Amino acid sequence: MLRSISYILFTVLLFMGQIFRIMSYDRAANERNAIQGLKILDKSLKWHRLDDGVMGGQSETLHSFDGVLNFSGHINCNGGGFTSIRSAIPGGLSSDATGVRVTYVGDGKTYKVMFSDGNKSAFGPSRRSPSWQTDLPTKEGIEETTTISFESLTPSLQGGPVDTDTKLDPTQIQEMGFMLSLKLSSGKPNPVETYGSGIFPFSLKIKNIEPVSGDCSAETSAT
Repeated sequence: MLRSISYILFTVLLFMGQIFRIMSYDRAANERNAIQGLKILDKSLKWHRLDDGVMGGQSETLHSFDGVLNFSGHINCNGGGFTSIRSAIPGGLSSDATGVRVTYVGDGKTYKVMFSDGNKSAFGPSRRSPSWQTDLPTKEGIEETTTISFESLTPSLQGGPVDTDTKLDPTQIQEMGFMLSLKLSSGKPNPVETYGSGIFPFSLKIKNIEPVSGDCSAETSAT
């Protein structure tokens, strides 16, 4: 009986802690404290963090810019499992954009690149338009350049892929982001080998982002 009561109390305390973290998570402050770094179509990008604290998790994003956009921090799989940085793209991309080319140095983990119309309820039940995602595998310490075709992106709602008749219009892309998550863009688990387990650090350095028009075959090259 005593063991059962102790377990119930422990569970209640965990739940209360998660509720407290949800209530204290200040997404608006994160956006106000956005860090400027990199440009796309001569538009300065300002990056804010959005991690699993928004739903009570304990992961932490630490991002900075020193000529390179540094996306780093710690994932805590206890009650959570994702971190991300996002930037608005004022005015969207040009109508002839067919993709983007990203140059980066990773740590061997598989990240995701995301595009959306900037809907603030990206992870909530009120969201009606999907985010568009693709996986970004990395090799530890190796600089790589990947061309991402918009046609290859997977529409996603609430953390999983969805069937939709909606087509991605580059002029409506108002936000892009980078994420490390326990799920891949397919909705399948991100393997321990390319994600991690327990509490662990991560680091992705983004050196350049540029739009691509015309033929946009997906390709990755290492330098």
